[in-house]
Amino acid sequence: MADDLSAPLGQGRKRKRSKFPVPLPLVVAGILGFCVAVFLGWAAVVDDPSGGEPMVVLSTEAPPAAKKPDDVAANADAAEPKAVVPVPDAKQAEPAKGPPAGMQTITIIDGASGNRQEVLVPAQGAARVAAVDPKLLETTRHGSIPRISLDGGRAFAVYARPVNETPAKANLVRVALVVSGLGIGAKNTAEAFAKLPGPVTFALAPHAGDLERLAARARGEGHELLLQLPMEPFDYPDNDPGPQTLLTSLAPEQNIDRMHWLMSRFQGYVGVTNFMGSRFTASDAAFAPVLREVAKRGLMYLDDGSAPRSLASQIAGANNLPFAKAGVVLDAVPTPVEIDRALSRLEAMARETGVAIGVASALPVSIARIAQWAKNAEARGFLLVPISAAAVKPKSS
Repeated sequence: MADDLSAPLGQGRKRKRSKFPVPLPLVVAGILGFCVAVFLGWAAVVDDPSGGEPMVVLSTEAPPAAKKPDDVAANADAAEPKAVVPVPDAKQAEPAKGPPAGMQTITIIDGASGNRQEVLVPAQGAARVAAVDPKLLETTRHGSIPRISLDGGRAFAVYARPVNETPAKANLVRVALVVSGLGIGAKNTAEAFAKLPGPVTFALAPHAGDLERLAARARGEGHELLLQLPMEPFDYPDNDPGPQTLLTSLAPEQNIDRMHWLMSRFQGYVGVTNFMGSRFTASDAAFAPVLREVAKRGLMYLDDGSAPRSLASQIAGANNLPFAKAGVVLDAVPTPVEIDRALSRLEAMARETGVAIGVASALPVSIARIAQWAKNAEARGFLLVPISAAAVKPKSS
């Protein structure tokens, strides 16, 4: 009989029940069967017949040897706190080691930063070159510049490098070589230091960087130094020697002030030389006050021979100024063949006069040819000397 759907629940209406009830024991049995199946599967995969049994781990290392009575006593002592006695470091205990044989330590002062650095230089060269003497320095608004000391000392004499002359070399003809423009190009400067012997004089450009370090290294390796002074050429300003150039249009006081700035760039040089200057060195009104100031500072002057109308010789003689003039510009034509020819002319001049001076720029080809010539100089009858040894010295100096 169909249920009366309109009858209230509990009176005439009946609940519908599931036709397939699941007994609780069957559910529990299914769960237990699943767990047994999982366990058997794990055992089959692991395949450990001893699984679940107690295990003992044995060490394969040899047992420690039985301690002796002395060891026991030592361990007992170590257990007790003791006063710590400092042991000096082995490195500190060793005496301070000096520089390697044949080398000497010098201090370089960076002119820009004031930092000090210890460097090694050849002892032979360093021993022959005096350190920068503070008695030969005067403080100006531009910095320190050379002066004659109160006891009459001059940079030209104090910083001069002795000539390496022996009785066996007494008959050799003297030749002085000056390489200019050092400090401008790092590669060329490095080649000059590496290839040129100590008697070759280095002329440093005032506009180069790190001049104090370069000057200290050059002097430590036995090179005499010159400071290049930029001077007005005839085609100025189209051809400009650089900042602080000495000009014919300036008053003598202005040129001297500019020269003081140039002189303050580094120290330890024996003299100055012109850089360009064909117009300036031909003007007595402009040039004479400058050379008088050079003499007043205890320096020498080298005329590089590039200006035929230069009045340097006449002005130097009138002011007791040590003076030298280059006879040959070695790299006027910078090729190996022409430089070798110029060196041959220099040799002929030296044989005729007893001494000759050649100048060159710090070009790789110039450095290479000069270095090669210097190796065979003594065998050819020539003694390479620094520029101070080739200068004409006034009687009163």
